Amino acid sequence: MMAWSLAWRQLRSHWAAGEVRILFAALILAVAATTAVSFFTDRVQSALESQGGLLLGADLVVTADHALPAKFLQQVQKIALKSTSMQSTPMKSTQVLEFRSMVVRGEISRLAEIKAVNAGFPLRGDLTIAHSESGAGQIANSIPQAGTVWIEPGLANALTLKVGDALEVGERKLVVSAILQREPSRGGNMFNIAPRLLMNAADVPSTQLLQFGSRVKYQLLLAADAPVIGRYAAWAKPQLARGEHLEDVSEARPEIKNALEKSRQFLGLSAMVGVILAMVAMFLVSLPFVQNSRDTYAMMRCLGASQRLILQILLAQTLLIALFGSVIGCLLGFAAQAGLATLAGSLFLENLPGPGWMPIASGMLTGFATMLAVVWPHLSGLRHVPALRILRRDAGDEGAIGWLNFAPGILVVALMILWQAGSVKLGGIMVLAFVGLLALIGLMAWSGGKLLQRLPTTSNSALKLGLAGLKRRPLMAVAQIVGFSLGLMALILLALVRGDLLQSWQASLPRDAPNRFIINIQAAQIDGITRFFAQAGIQAEVLPMVRGRLLAINAKPLNSEKYQDERARRLAEREFNLSWAAQMQSDNQLLAGRWWSVADSGKPLLSLEQGLAESLKIKLGDKLTYDIAGSPITLTVSSLRKVEWDTLRTNFFAVTPPGVLDEFAASYITSFHLPLGQEPLLNRLVSDYSNFTVIDLSALMEQIHAIMSKMTHALEYVFAFSLLAGVTVLYAALVATREERVREATLLRVLGASKKQIVSAVLTEFFCIGVLAATVASVAASLLAYYISVQVLNIAYHFNGTLALLALAGAALLVPFAAWLGIRGFLQQPPRQLLQSS
Repeated sequence: MMAWSLAWRQLRSHWAAGEVRILFAALILAVAATTAVSFFTDRVQSALESQGGLLLGADLVVTADHALPAKFLQQVQKIALKSTSMQSTPMKSTQVLEFRSMVVRGEISRLAEIKAVNAGFPLRGDLTIAHSESGAGQIANSIPQAGTVWIEPGLANALTLKVGDALEVGERKLVVSAILQREPSRGGNMFNIAPRLLMNAADVPSTQLLQFGSRVKYQLLLAADAPVIGRYAAWAKPQLARGEHLEDVSEARPEIKNALEKSRQFLGLSAMVGVILAMVAMFLVSLPFVQNSRDTYAMMRCLGASQRLILQILLAQTLLIALFGSVIGCLLGFAAQAGLATLAGSLFLENLPGPGWMPIASGMLTGFATMLAVVWPHLSGLRHVPALRILRRDAGDEGAIGWLNFAPGILVVALMILWQAGSVKLGGIMVLAFVGLLALIGLMAWSGGKLLQRLPTTSNSALKLGLAGLKRRPLMAVAQIVGFSLGLMALILLALVRGDLLQSWQASLPRDAPNRFIINIQAAQIDGITRFFAQAGIQAEVLPMVRGRLLAINAKPLNSEKYQDERARRLAEREFNLSWAAQMQSDNQLLAGRWWSVADSGKPLLSLEQGLAESLKIKLGDKLTYDIAGSPITLTVSSLRKVEWDTLRTNFFAVTPPGVLDEFAASYITSFHLPLGQEPLLNRLVSDYSNFTVIDLSALMEQIHAIMSKMTHALEYVFAFSLLAGVTVLYAALVATREERVREATLLRVLGASKKQIVSAVLTEFFCIGVLAATVASVAASLLAYYISVQVLNIAYHFNGTLALLALAGAALLVPFAAWLGIRGFLQQPPRQLLQSS
């Protein structure tokens, strides 16, 4: 108890003197950053777990991109009969079709996400409908009657529809009988690029929308007690063929879960930037705190205090700071998560449940781990302070900063990065990148410090004193340069990401980029649509496509399970659109092999997109076997292409020479740019060809921009912690040697130096540190911006020289000015008073 009492008294004294306030603030920022992200992701995860059945509309869903085999429904019937004989709750089932198509009213057409349902839908949750857009919602007791549809308010507004009006869905006119307000399995607004139209499955054949090549999602929805669902899932998994998979409550809306996981990783790693900066600030500010505590513990040694007691006092102080800092950080994180949920929460689910308590545990763990790893190695060395220090002020300074003191902090950062990444591979890459970046910054800072120390001597006494300060404190100079560099890097990187990179990404799309796609074009309709585009003055190229599955590579059956990369597994399981062309498209670039000549027409050759080839480990000369409508065909890879997908033109992963795929039934696709105000032309086209599916990319791009905007705001919100931590680092770097500089300035004044000479010396030293730190920060931020630009946004990177010069000029002015502000008050006091106080 005595140790805790003394620790508390000393801590209050340190707080009054201002020695632990920066340390405390940095710790709070580290905890608040991680806790805010943890609270937000915990709320979304809780929603997925508690509302999984509502997100699916069932307990289990069998999904396929083709009509489901009868065996899946037969197994349901077997289980239902068994449940009846055992007098247990029977399994319920229903089937659903989902596809996209244009719907028309008069001269207006809009893309809709159509869901055709059978009786019993939904198996979990309720449909909420209203009889007008502003009407009160009520629970629906059935699905839409045959000949009627329910539409969401967005579609009603777009087509100026009200209950009782009719609209065209393909070749069929259907009457709007209700406004659809809420539907299970809809789950938020992400990936819903068009409003919903709910119809009776019995009306689908009469619409004639489902043609060869149509993209339809077939679903068998199941609901039962957990043991029954478990038995069905165990039976179904081995039965799944290509394009078929199961979705259960734990994987409700996998696209939402995938988006959540990616955003959680990105937000978590963004928060780690703030944690790392906060740890750097804690390290820098702990140095003067330790130095100022040496005299206290030397006096305690003179009064008979043992090393064990001193160690207990130090540990108690460390734990107290960690406790209070973590608690306040958790409270700030709890407050901050509300803003984060408002900015990004609606991307995943409309209503998020309240936060749980687990993020508090992670925040407390972060606070204690950070404090013990960064500060404790330095504080623990105070127990070895000799009593001789009372007589000799330099006693006990030897080895005050050892390189091993950095090891616990680096280890904690590495473990936290692995934890936030949620993946050993991604976490390992981030850890290596962090260590490499830290090593690069440290090496550049050390090299720059050495270069400054080798500057030729000058007759100017102030300049000589400033450069001498760098030579006397080489390790501290490096530490300050690293601290300033990391703080400035956070500011520069945010400016680059918010300005250059996002603007470059938006500018990467040409103004006349295609904003409409038409699919399901049949061969007999090509001449008509070509004449239509020519008369309208619209440039469009109609291209063929044949759907096929990749069965084997070099006669070895394709096994998606052997691929570790998630994208590779998806590619191995999906159907591909194969096309043919005599000439390579202008937005394609040949990387390897050769493009075919006229003489190669009809030869079984194949040109593959480079990314697909790399993901599936396909190389030139490999023989690929495809299954097209039940018939196998083997093609030899003769070239690899780079495709500029950003042009939004029609492109294909796999292309053959003309004549290779003639025996297979093909549908056609086109993309084009529809100028603003030309929508009536498109409406006439859809009226003439009701089987066409028009994909309005302008609506899709608006949603993508909305998602990007929200995620950008969310990242900026999290990155605000990094900015605060960066400012804290800058201040901590100034505070780190303030006491020593004040003592030196006092001695110089005793020896006759003027205030002007001392100020000039300090300004010179910090001018050199600021310039070097800005240079290091610009290089490091540019490297990170290059990685984000090329690897994440897939755009060309352009170095921002103006921003680098502004950072250089700002650091050259602000860092010396801040240093002068730090010692200005001490220069006003008489040297005798300062010597007596020290």
